[in-house]
Amino acid sequence: MSTPTLGFIGLGVMGEPMARRLVQAGHSLTVFDLNEAAVERLVALGASRAADPRAVANQAQIVFASLPTPEIVQKVALGDQGIIAGEQVRLFVDLSTTGPRTAKQVASALAERNIIAVDCPVSGGAAGAEKGTLALMVACPDAAYAELLPILNTLGKALFCGEQPGLGQTMKLVNNLVSVTALAVSCEALVMGVKAGLDPQVMLDVFNAGSARNSATADKLPRAVLPRTFDFGFTTALSLKDTRLCLDEAEAMGVPMPVGSSVRQVLNMTRAAFGDSADFTRITCLIEQWAGVEVPTRPRPSN
Repeated sequence: MSTPTLGFIGLGVMGEPMARRLVQAGHSLTVFDLNEAAVERLVALGASRAADPRAVANQAQIVFASLPTPEIVQKVALGDQGIIAGEQVRLFVDLSTTGPRTAKQVASALAERNIIAVDCPVSGGAAGAEKGTLALMVACPDAAYAELLPILNTLGKALFCGEQPGLGQTMKLVNNLVSVTALAVSCEALVMGVKAGLDPQVMLDVFNAGSARNSATADKLPRAVLPRTFDFGFTTALSLKDTRLCLDEAEAMGVPMPVGSSVRQVLNMTRAAFGDSADFTRITCLIEQWAGVEVPTRPRPSN
């Protein structure tokens, strides 16, 4: 069986390193993005450029997309110059976080053109995209998963969530809610401890040696908060988008989420205070303002 040609749409913080890994693994790749500089970097590595998503789908049998919002995903997948109009595409692999309703809508529309939609949101941040250590939450027919698995292994660890469209998205939304909830409460705890006189590094050492260990205490706080760089790589606006999508789905299903609702409010206030593009670790700064204390600067840990 010949190796399928690949396409990649969306060369942002997550998409560019994923596309780069595919090219460096030897795959034939056609790319599209509105950021010409990102396209040029991929072309320099051996990728081909396309004029629009339809042109990508005219050249590639398997098209990946990593895009910021459900609305953009719908336009790229189903617009007049979208994936749905492509002549070669068989599989559309959406690496974005869109929510299950968008995933189901896209899958249903593409199915009418015999294109299989693969729900495949990722977790692990920009660092995971660079290193190829992402968690990929996949929902699609078994046969499509079997075909994609060797390619997905270039990007990280694939985890099959089921065949129903939207299951991968649901998994991603609850994962991100747990992650940002851990961040928010860890920021609160850190600020409280500092105001009481505790050393923040000692606090993290205790957290990480015991039952309070989580992705924020082990990674986000030492990497982006203690050095006061606030540059973990995920914006407050995107985190709020993911949280809102999760709570909307929960409400539609009749599942109460009072803790998640509180975290959404904290993200809303962080965005109001520091702007859409502020890193979501700026939650710490919001708590600091309320508490009247600042977590002291510590050097960024070496990798």
